[in-house]
Amino acid sequence: MVGSEIAIPILISFGLSAVLGPFVIPLLRRMKVGQTVRDDGPGTHLKKTGTPTMGGILIMLSVTVTSLLYVRNYPGIIPVMVLTLGFGLIGFLDDYIKVVLRRSMGLAAWQKMLLQLLVTGMFAYYALHGADISLAMRIPFLKGYYVDFGWLNIPLMFLVVTGTANGANFTDGLDGLAGSVTVLVATFFTMAGIGLHAGIEPVTCAVTGALLGFLLFNVHPASVFMGDTGSLALGGFVAGCAYMTGMPLFLPIVCFIYVIEVLSVIIQVGYFKISGGKRIFRMAPLHHHFELCGWKETKVVAVFSIVTAVLCLLALLGI
Repeated sequence: MVGSEIAIPILISFGLSAVLGPFVIPLLRRMKVGQTVRDDGPGTHLKKTGTPTMGGILIMLSVTVTSLLYVRNYPGIIPVMVLTLGFGLIGFLDDYIKVVLRRSMGLAAWQKMLLQLLVTGMFAYYALHGADISLAMRIPFLKGYYVDFGWLNIPLMFLVVTGTANGANFTDGLDGLAGSVTVLVATFFTMAGIGLHAGIEPVTCAVTGALLGFLLFNVHPASVFMGDTGSLALGGFVAGCAYMTGMPLFLPIVCFIYVIEVLSVIIQVGYFKISGGKRIFRMAPLHHHFELCGWKETKVVAVFSIVTAVLCLLALLGI
C-alpha cells in the first residue's frame, strides 16, 4: 500500500466513527443502556453509573463499512473480520442481556466460552481451507526463523484467540484505556503487515481510525463506554492480525497490558481461594489496583499506553 492507501482507510473509518458518535450515543442514552458500576470498586467510578455502554457498535460499524471497500483486493481482511465481528457479536449479545433485558449476569460463563470457541473454530477452518494460512510462527528477534508446533497448532490457536479476546475485555475498565492501548497495537500490525506483505492493512487502518474517532467520546470523562461489544471485537481483531502475519509469539510483547490484566485476575482469584480470603492486589484487574494506590485514572491510561508504545517499537525491531 502506498501512503494514500494507508491514510484513506484511516480517515474514512475515523470520519464514520466521529460522525456517528453524536447520533448513536444519544440513541443509547434513550434506550437506557447505562453502565452499572461495582460498589466495591474505586469510589471515583460511582459517578459513571448510567453512562451509555455498547459504544463498540461505533467501532464495528466503522471498521466493517471501511473494510468492505477494500475486501475485493485484500481477501486477507476476511479472516480478521470473522474474528472481529464474531467476537463483537458475542459481546453485543452479552451487553444486550445485561443492560437491555436487565439480567445482570449477561451470558453465563459457559455460554460465552462456547460461543468464543465456535467463532474461533470458524476462523481456524477458514484460515486452513479458505485462506491457506501457514501456522508456523515467526520467532521474535530471530529474523527468518519460525517454529511450527504441528498438531498442537490448532489447540494453541484456540488458546491464543480466546485469551487475547478476554485480555482486551479485562483491559476495558477505565475511560479510554482499551481504546488507547489497542490503537497502538493496530498501528503496529499496520506497519508489520506492510513490511510482511500480509494484505491486512485496510482493516488494521480501519481499526486505527475507528478507535481514534471513538476516543473522542471515550477519553476521560467518557460520554460512552465500548462495553463487551467493543472490547471482545478488538481482542478478536488483534488475534486475527497476529495469525495473518504469522506473529502470535509477538502478542505477549505488543499486548503486554492485556497479558498482565488477565494474569492479575487469575493470580488474585487463585490466591484468594488458597489463602482463605487474602489478596495480593488491592483490586483486580491491575488498573484498579493502581487507582486504589492513588493513581488518577488518566495517569493509569497514560502509563499503560506509553508502555504499549515502547513495546510495540521493540517488537518492530524483532521482526
